[in-house]
Amino acid sequence: MTVWIVLSIIAVVLSPLVWLRPSRAQSGRMAMRMEARRMGLAMQLIPQEWPHWLAVQPPSPCAQYHRPRATREPDTWVYWQMTPGNWVNQWREACEDAHLLAHFRTLPADVYKIEAGKQLVALYWGERVEAQVLQRIAAVLKALA
Repeated sequence: MTVWIVLSIIAVVLSPLVWLRPSRAQSGRMAMRMEARRMGLAMQLIPQEWPHWLAVQPPSPCAQYHRPRATREPDTWVYWQMTPGNWVNQWREACEDAHLLAHFRTLPADVYKIEAGKQLVALYWGERVEAQVLQRIAAVLKALA
């Protein structure tokens, strides 16, 4: 009887430690983020105010993967993925740049936004945990940087 009381007390004391253990989804995201860092990408969670006209309201904060730009006088642009494969600018005009569209077509459906500023190219992503998707995202960011 004493053994059962001691074991139950130990179980009650150790049970909060189970809550601290990350879930499988969280462990997968952490591993993917480390792999992205090895590929030369930087990642951070950024709070965003998303346009009201998006079909799916993305999360806020959202994962932003970015890469620095190398060109001296880069062009700047921002495109949102309204529906899978349908990229529009802030006025909801479709992207007509063939060079950009060729890269955008390789991106998954849970990429919500991609933007190029003077210093970096950033991509906002829902982070599905698949190695092939991360490789495609890294290739697009490298090509557009």
